[in-house]
Amino acid sequence: MNWFEAIALGLIQGLTEFLPISSSGHLEITKSLFGIDPETNFYFTIAVHGATVLSTIVVFWKEIIELITGTLKFKMNDETSYVLKLIVSMIPVGIAGLLLKDPIEKLFNGNIIFVGFMLLVTSALLASAHFIRKKDREIGYLDALVIGIAQAIAVIPGISRSGATISAGLVIGNSKDKIARFSFLMVLAPIIGANILEIMSGEVNPGSSSAGIILIGFLAAFISGYLACRWMIGLVKKSKLIWFSIYCLIIGMLSIFLG
Repeated sequence: MNWFEAIALGLIQGLTEFLPISSSGHLEITKSLFGIDPETNFYFTIAVHGATVLSTIVVFWKEIIELITGTLKFKMNDETSYVLKLIVSMIPVGIAGLLLKDPIEKLFNGNIIFVGFMLLVTSALLASAHFIRKKDREIGYLDALVIGIAQAIAVIPGISRSGATISAGLVIGNSKDKIARFSFLMVLAPIIGANILEIMSGEVNPGSSSAGIILIGFLAAFISGYLACRWMIGLVKKSKLIWFSIYCLIIGMLSIFLG
């Protein structure tokens, strides 16, 4: 991997992790175009995922501190309730990761035709959130579970995690600003946990990317992720998801026809 590919992959990871257009799908398409073998760039992948986690923490640092300090009071307050809802939302993706790890990994094989069809699914999810409207309400525990199931489904390359979770929340009637915040916070622990487990497993190829290439990718992912995260919060509030639905429809069809 050279510096240009590192910047491209870092930018794509950062932007598409938060914009509802599927980071996994776009990375599969990009790797296919560049001829990059993800198995030989493991630490690079860990670095760019870590960069998006860090960008989320920077954007929501005040909220995260409030949640931590409130939970450490060890009583059932708003912060403790919110953290419990986040934990509930993580259960489905945790189960999927434990029971379906091998089948899921086999989907990341550079099959951009499959990715194209899944991008069409993302397009449909975003369109449904645009046309199906309900009254805004707070996120409950059952809502958290439904949103968590949407996140678990989004482990499939081409299905956007943010698109699936935000769409699910909007369809069931959650407040637009509340669901955007919840969607971005709920992914922190699963990404960190998955990367730690992969590193500890000892079953990975450490990769051939140099420290400089990894740093370039990290910075590109962090900067683009920070900007995309802040931008996406505003877009959800303004109900602009339909444009991403159209985008996913176009990219999905192109992937199918050109795959």
